[in-house]
Amino acid sequence: MYGGKHSDWPVLFGSVHDHGMRVLVISAVRAVCATLCGAALILSTVPAAGTARAHPVRPAQAGGQPGSPAGTAGGIRALPLTLGTAPVAETGPFSLLGIVWPDAGQELRGEARVRTRSAETGEWSPWRRLDAHPDHGPDHGSAERAAHTVHGGTAPLWTGPADAVQVRVRPAEPDARLPQGMRLALIDPGEDAPGGGSPAVEPRGRAAPQPRITSRADWNADESLREPEFAYTDSVKTVFVHHTETGNDYGCAEAPAVIRSIYRYHTEGLGWRDMGYNFLVDRCGTLYEGRAGGVDKPVKGAHTLGFNHNSAGVAVIGTFSREEVPQEAEDAVARLAAWKLGMYGGDPAGTRERTSTGGKYPKGTVVRLHTVSGHRDGSETDCPGDRLHGRLPAIRTAAAALAGLQK
Repeated sequence: MYGGKHSDWPVLFGSVHDHGMRVLVISAVRAVCATLCGAALILSTVPAAGTARAHPVRPAQAGGQPGSPAGTAGGIRALPLTLGTAPVAETGPFSLLGIVWPDAGQELRGEARVRTRSAETGEWSPWRRLDAHPDHGPDHGSAERAAHTVHGGTAPLWTGPADAVQVRVRPAEPDARLPQGMRLALIDPGEDAPGGGSPAVEPRGRAAPQPRITSRADWNADESLREPEFAYTDSVKTVFVHHTETGNDYGCAEAPAVIRSIYRYHTEGLGWRDMGYNFLVDRCGTLYEGRAGGVDKPVKGAHTLGFNHNSAGVAVIGTFSREEVPQEAEDAVARLAAWKLGMYGGDPAGTRERTSTGGKYPKGTVVRLHTVSGHRDGSETDCPGDRLHGRLPAIRTAAAALAGLQK
């Protein structure tokens, strides 16, 4: 059962979080929003009088929860979206945001844009678009999705340290209905923990050596956020390559904070059992453990709707629709694919027939996919961006060479 850990999801819709974080009570305007969405939606937390302000996150108590990391654990807060023009929301610190709504079956048929104020310089960012159709998530019919805790949401956006925000959502058509109960989730990533990556291990069978992977402990994952059980599949037949779409405005030293923010957005914002990706890689080529369960095991993720079974998802941190992919990140994906596919006798330059569980391809559809595929090859999305998707042939070739299978 997956329902226990995230049964507190209604926190984002009007109650108090088990971990001590509070959110704003949604106003009656939300009901109006469901039917009167022809105008732009603007973030509004303004009471009858006074300044718009999010309820603060209560700091975690040191050592207060088993599995919690040392230092400040970070947190999540939420603001309702309402009709009309509103003042800027003074929120307190956050570094990542996204729009979420209760029903994962509803789509955001429109354009969502945000701008944020830097907590360091006081300058405002330009308006930036949130991907309204990331098509991540647990497979249809899976126990994770059946737990009734999975919710809809945009791709998250890394803003860096910020303390104020304004958001606007415009419907694609004047009569288009937007998801009910939309809220802006703001993530404080908390603090880093010292540590390095896990050492490389000797290859097993045909497998290439395991690359150096930074563990969850080393990026300071709060293990109390995820489900305690692990979910496994039988094999890894496909490695799906993603970009996080969180933007490219981060330094490599900030990557652990970005990952913690994505992790909290996936678990507390979208209601997933854990981080969706199995692995992540930053622009400098550092690999990170994603979903818990063991980097050398076939952990079932929530990264490619319809094909999470017998696959692994690796996400390059950033947005690569127009920006070139750093060579270091490309090389890291190749190392990971060579090792992970090699453990199960897979050829990184080959193809496999896969059966969809539903999504872009109807349930039961047999699709021949590259063993190293892009997210868009299995799901209805632009991920991993045109630039990264265009580099997949080179990544397959490099991975095959590392596995000793280059033809």
